[in-house]
Amino acid sequence: MKIKSQRDFWSGLMFVAVGVFFGVGSRNYSLGISARPGPGYFPLLLSIVMVILGLVILFKALTIETEGGDPVGSFAWKPLLTIVIAVTVFGWALPHLGMVIALPLLIIGSASASTEFKWKEAILNAIVLTVFCWIIFIWGLALTIPVWPPFLEF
Repeated sequence: MKIKSQRDFWSGLMFVAVGVFFGVGSRNYSLGISARPGPGYFPLLLSIVMVILGLVILFKALTIETEGGDPVGSFAWKPLLTIVIAVTVFGWALPHLGMVIALPLLIIGSASASTEFKWKEAILNAIVLTVFCWIIFIWGLALTIPVWPPFLEF
């Protein structure tokens, strides 16, 4: 059996591996039933979907011919580290600075990982997504996420 697309093969394998990992991990939680799902229900469903998606991608990689074998390129370390740092800063900033500061930091920080980064678009995106998150999580779901920094609490 010949691999016809290296990218699809390795990405499909990654999806299957991650899906199996989280599927096994979800066994430690109660599944519940469809009407009243437990904490393990969604991770198990998501892991099944990931495994199926990975198998479809693997099948494509082994059956559909691609030009030049679609080789895997070099690993993009800078964007990966930029996004990991942005998520870490968000995790720290949310309880300390509130959602209106932490979320734009995450969005602009993550967007800066792209080679097509533009300040105007990133700031506009941060504003729209912050308002959208406020509508959904604070107003709609009434979650107790800190919106403002403690020193600006209204």
